[in-house]
Amino acid sequence: MGDTMEYIALTGISDNVMKELRNHVLRTIEIRSPNNFLAALHLNAGDYVFLTHTSAQDLTGGNIGVIARVQKHQIATHKLVHSNEMLYEECEMTMARIQLEPKCTARIRKIGGNVIGEITRVDAEEISCYEAW
Repeated sequence: MGDTMEYIALTGISDNVMKELRNHVLRTIEIRSPNNFLAALHLNAGDYVFLTHTSAQDLTGGNIGVIARVQKHQIATHKLVHSNEMLYEECEMTMARIQLEPKCTARIRKIGGNVIGEITRVDAEEISCYEAW
């Protein structure tokens, strides 16, 4: 097995995205959930990240995910306006867009932090394809 390394974790990623990453498809994802957005703010092009479909609340040692390299990173804000004769609503939504190049499948060895409002970090090791999924 490979050495264990620490990664920022993005959790609760959809099964469709995870399937494409496992199949080594380059993929751009939009991140809007608060915990993942906070984590994405700390990512830069060239960094490696651990992604899993498991929710942050259910994350434990042994969970499997994908390690991917961040190719591109962008923060974008969209303004939404909705109005009629009675009401005028305006809100802004900020999201992160990251382009990911999958590297390998990995298994969490240890969770380094998983508290609401903080970045989730995991120690994970590369595993062979016949061990995963």
